[in-house]
Amino acid sequence: MEKFGSLYQSGDWKGEKHVPVIHISDKVKKEEVVELRVNIGEEIPHPNTLEHHIKWIKVYFHGEGDKFPVEIGNYNFTSHGEYGVFTEPDLTIKFKVEKSGTIYAASYCNIHGLWENSKKIEVE
Repeated sequence: MEKFGSLYQSGDWKGEKHVPVIHISDKVKKEEVVELRVNIGEEIPHPNTLEHHIKWIKVYFHGEGDKFPVEIGNYNFTSHGEYGVFTEPDLTIKFKVEKSGTIYAASYCNIHGLWENSKKIEVE
């Protein structure tokens, strides 16, 4: 049986326009509100047309020692040219965290499928 995780692609976001780019400090303070930004196509713009677009971005936090990750954000980009309106695959989430762990971001391109990236953060 093929695992769902094997369907995800990754790469260096500086050379691949589909990889989610995660912006958050490497170190954050316990229980203080932190800002996380995730976008697609930072170095190489991703097309944003009805024919080729990013459908969604999901963001998870997996704390050290935790069995499962927690979904901290889920955004669907639903306008791809209707009446001249185009949503951009760029989001900001504010949250608090109590321990160190890893941020995971996943995205879906309607032509090129599933993409992922991750970044470790340390809680002080």
